[in-house]
Amino acid sequence: MQGHEPLVHDGRVPQVPIDLAHHTGFLVRRAQQAHLAVWAREVGTGLTNVQFGVLNVLARLGDASQRELGDALDLDRSTVAGLVARLESRGLVERGRAPADRRRNVVRLSPEGRDTLARHADAAARVDTALTASLSDAERASLQRLLTKVLDATTPRGSDTPGTARS
Repeated sequence: MQGHEPLVHDGRVPQVPIDLAHHTGFLVRRAQQAHLAVWAREVGTGLTNVQFGVLNVLARLGDASQRELGDALDLDRSTVAGLVARLESRGLVERGRAPADRRRNVVRLSPEGRDTLARHADAAARVDTALTASLSDAERASLQRLLTKVLDATTPRGSDTPGTARS
């Protein structure tokens, strides 16, 4: 697809067929496919990247409500509820009442969840390294900054819209 001009963003109707090599959504989808393939190779299939994200956020926050988990990972309520239920059934998280406010329900890492997070942390870090291996440090930082900018402009934080996961 070399030699084709990128999509123009000046209101003109693009030529058909669209050059997908310059279509941001297509490239993001392909990057996600690459991410999932590298995740499976480095981490395995026993823990998804989003499940890892939940464990990681709980390690940082300690006790957290499902709403707080959703906000931290930019996931909708039903997605968080399903994730927590699956992680709880595997013994990786526990649900309970907050010690400081018995009216508040929270999720916390179980000892097995903490061990699982520790066992997978190096492999998860290798995923990012593998995905960005062809980039300089400056390019990697630029990519992360630009992706964050796109997400901030298109996905309201804490939205309750299915499919708004950033992780």
